[in-house]
Amino acid sequence: MNGIGPLDLILWGVLPYAVLVIVVGGLVWRYRYDRFGWTTRSSELYESRLLRIGSPLFHVGLLFVILGHVVGLLVPEGWTRALGVSDAVYHVTALSLGLVAGVCTLGGITLLIWRRRTTGPVFSATTRNDKLMYVVLVLAILTGLGMTTYFAGVELAGGHTQDYRRTVSPWFRSIWILRPDLAAMAAAEAPYKLHALVGLGLFALLPFTRLVHAFSAPVGYLFRPYVVYRTRDPHPAAAGQAERSTRRGW
Repeated sequence: MNGIGPLDLILWGVLPYAVLVIVVGGLVWRYRYDRFGWTTRSSELYESRLLRIGSPLFHVGLLFVILGHVVGLLVPEGWTRALGVSDAVYHVTALSLGLVAGVCTLGGITLLIWRRRTTGPVFSATTRNDKLMYVVLVLAILTGLGMTTYFAGVELAGGHTQDYRRTVSPWFRSIWILRPDLAAMAAAEAPYKLHALVGLGLFALLPFTRLVHAFSAPVGYLFRPYVVYRTRDPHPAAAGQAERSTRRGW
């Protein structure tokens, strides 16, 4: 394997599978032995003004960031061309949407961290794992946003940048077929490698922090009956209303 050293083998051939083992094993362990800790530990009761702004901004931005990664990493270059999407249109769309999503995500997490640091009860409920998670999460956002900004500037200046769909994307897809393309990732530029390493670190922390709630979906909430409220008012009118309120909602 020309151009592939021992470090490439460790980082791009061994580390991804080690992270997968940590994620799967950590999720199973936490579900079995820390099921009551499988929560975001909501702090809305302590402060809600900044939370109402920062949380939606962060989560909506993160949703588009994830969608962008899914399309960029899982959809081969040939598929977009077959759909009639030229490389120029693809890159302009990816860079513009990536910048907007990245700025929203960074703005949201900045507000949430400021809220957590400046609100006494919220900061007191912050664990060491949470602090480490915030550091790695911000690094992942900054490296991704910085990389997008740099490449967007180069493209606007008339230059050319490396197409990650020929390096990072083939490597990522090859992991899932147990044949990691080390040469593709070894040829990637340094910003891509740094962002990938920070991302792997974030995934390794995921089962042991509040980020674990990403694997929870309130599906049962859609099918539960209405919550029944009964009154203590002794008046007949209220009693009649209470009797009617006991009827099942669904």
